[in-house]
Amino acid sequence: MFNIISKLIGDSNEKTLRKLNPILESINILEDQYKSLSNDELKELTQFFKNRLKDGETTDELLPEAFAAVREASKRVLNMRHFDVQIVGGIVLNHGKISEMRTGEGKTLVATLPAYLNSLNGNSVHIVTVNDYLAKRDASWMGSVYDFLGLSVSCLQNQKSLNFSAMEKDSNLDGNPDIFAAVAGENLKECTRREAYACDVVYGTNNEFGFDYLRDNMADFIDQRVQKGTSFAIVDEVDNILIDEARTPLIISGPAKEQSSEYKKYARIAKSLENNIDFEIEEKRKNIILSDTGISKIEKSLGVNNLYDPENEVMSHFA
Repeated sequence: MFNIISKLIGDSNEKTLRKLNPILESINILEDQYKSLSNDELKELTQFFKNRLKDGETTDELLPEAFAAVREASKRVLNMRHFDVQIVGGIVLNHGKISEMRTGEGKTLVATLPAYLNSLNGNSVHIVTVNDYLAKRDASWMGSVYDFLGLSVSCLQNQKSLNFSAMEKDSNLDGNPDIFAAVAGENLKECTRREAYACDVVYGTNNEFGFDYLRDNMADFIDQRVQKGTSFAIVDEVDNILIDEARTPLIISGPAKEQSSEYKKYARIAKSLENNIDFEIEEKRKNIILSDTGISKIEKSLGVNNLYDPENEVMSHFA
């Protein structure tokens, strides 16, 4: 019965893929044109694309040209050409959908397409891998493609961060990066966490991205934050990360500080304040509102000029 229905209405995945064929064809048409460009001309396309986005063009409108540029760059740098099925996978990812690909079908290469396109607007693209090894390998391996096109690349590791630094070309490799060197991460140099997040493309595990997000939200000052916002992410093994691992919350914990003496000090200050003069009590909300007079008294007792200055955040919390 199910087969009969499928024949009548068709498979939804096949319908979706058929709709993408015109986009694929427009990318393939550009292949010969981009093949004739010099390296410098191909590299200059990145700034050309960025300018067009600033002028109001959308990433969807730019997609065929951007994907064609990445395909050509990959051929020249890695000697790896994106097959049509990989191009389609990149289009699907760019549309925010799940692209199911088997191991060995080139998922790592597929990710370069939407990652490049979505980094052109100035926002970082996060590529989420299942472990530190893959984050390091992919950043090192695919970094040469992004670097060729003028983008910066980094990867997050437990306790450290690395950014891509192109190695001198080895004449024995005809200009192609050594995959074994990439796996070893020889073209990755240590950097600060903030420097890593400032890159156009950032590789890392979901835990690294997640804990950095939590730490940023716990930061006392803006300059202590490392991430520069979230715009576009590509998630490998999405079912595992968003379903299986999502059941385990990310928690930052630590021993509480001994603050009994601080509470005693502020309790003494509180006793010196007068109701309806220095503060008002909101019975319904079970809250206390300090008046200007009360704030002045607290500031005088603590020896500060402004209780609510960011430098006195701890004091205002106790007060």
